Amino acid sequence: MIFDDRRDAAEKLAAQLEQYRGMHAAVLAIPRGAIEMGSAIARHLDAELDVALVRKLRCPWDEEFAIGAVDESGWSYIAPHAEPLAISAQYIESERQEQLAVLKARRARYTPGRGPLDLAGRIAIVVDDGLATGSTMRAALHAVRARNPAKLVCAVPVASVEGIECVRPYADEVVCLSMPAHFGAVARFYRSFPQVTDETAIRLLRESEHHA
Repeated sequence: MIFDDRRDAAEKLAAQLEQYRGMHAAVLAIPRGAIEMGSAIARHLDAELDVALVRKLRCPWDEEFAIGAVDESGWSYIAPHAEPLAISAQYIESERQEQLAVLKARRARYTPGRGPLDLAGRIAIVVDDGLATGSTMRAALHAVRARNPAKLVCAVPVASVEGIECVRPYADEVVCLSMPAHFGAVARFYRSFPQVTDETAIRLLRESEHHA
């Protein structure tokens, strides 16, 4: 399955989440790529939009390759595939602190004047534009679970088999439209896959607050 762009993927994903329309759900998008998707899905479901703030921990010699992830509470996850790479503990801690600083700055910019939404007793739907290793989504689900939702849903348009297996134990429900055997990079499954700027992310979040 190839998507035209993130909006196309969001519309198809929202159709699979129809049962949560009008149920005071919260859609939590993983910045920055998924915020446009999260905004469209939240509107479709008449849900609130927030961000699930997590960052991947980057491999020292390949910044696109995730060796794990960290959430804004400081909890971190190191993926099993990172072990054979023999990356030093000092590098991992330095990378964790660097990404935590990014998360703190993003929270201040993305939702100024308020913290994360209160999710207690609500349906929380965590959205990303695709899962390669699943590390970032796993950290996001961990962070959102700590906010005591009644039900935790992982929703993605496309994922690797490895990515789905990584996250499945951490969600009550996983919604995935396509799980190709040969995955590669998430961008392969989109005809248009531009970088999402902070300015766009902030605008979408503010528009959603006004809509709510």
